[in-house]
Amino acid sequence: MGGARPPLEALLSFPREKTYFKKKEECLKWELEKAYSIGSIEIEKDKLQLARDRFADEELRVLEAALSAGGDVAALLSTRSAARKLLRESVAGACAAAAVEGDGARLSVADFFARAFALSGDVESCLAMRYEALVLREAKYSDDLDLHVFHEEWLTFAQDSLDNGFYTIASKAFANALVHIHPSHLDSTNSTLKKNKVNDIRGLQTLAKSLSAQRSVQTQSAEYMKRKTSGVSENCNLHSEKRKLPANLMFRLGIKTRNTQKLLLSRKRNLEELLAGSLQAT
Repeated sequence: MGGARPPLEALLSFPREKTYFKKKEECLKWELEKAYSIGSIEIEKDKLQLARDRFADEELRVLEAALSAGGDVAALLSTRSAARKLLRESVAGACAAAAVEGDGARLSVADFFARAFALSGDVESCLAMRYEALVLREAKYSDDLDLHVFHEEWLTFAQDSLDNGFYTIASKAFANALVHIHPSHLDSTNSTLKKNKVNDIRGLQTLAKSLSAQRSVQTQSAEYMKRKTSGVSENCNLHSEKRKLPANLMFRLGIKTRNTQKLLLSRKRNLEELLAGSLQAT
């Protein structure tokens, strides 16, 4: 168990070389300028600590080793939980610092945390960082041969999102995958293959939309039933409170109500008799 690899490694299937700087001078510059940024993972006495100096493969290897170390399952789960908490607390500050440095820094940070979250088992955060990296590359590096986003990457991300229950984002990713299938990418001999591929992606996109709509309806229904149940419970509590009144008090209230009714009836009769006598006298 101690050496078992995280089950989320499949989420790391997107091309690694496309999300790292290709020019060594850019890497070195970034390493010097981000000394104050969050990123390095270190281990002290089997505990994970985050330093403020690096975003690199070495830190990911250290993180992976930390998540694989431990004498029992409880220790592994505890370490993984600590890593997830640590990364979640660090990602906002790291992204903010990278935004000041520029698009290259943002891409490096997004890639680092996508991999770190995947190793720690945080699917949602991993997919969020992967999506951010893909969108950034799409917007800023569309003409870069190394960082250009191909439809296979959007398709892989969409399928991962769909498999993990993030249907809305999966639908958007499938749409992006369709956009990147340009006729020029396939020659005439592959027209049938292209058509089948497009149909498959559209089918998955439709499925994602359907599941997203179902979840929305289910959520609304659950909220409605919760409110309804809460209202019924309140009514029951009110009735219960009435039924819980002491028997002697209930008896006294009944007697008081009956006496009040008799008094009103007696006064009414007396008034009628007085009016009748007055009319006879005139």
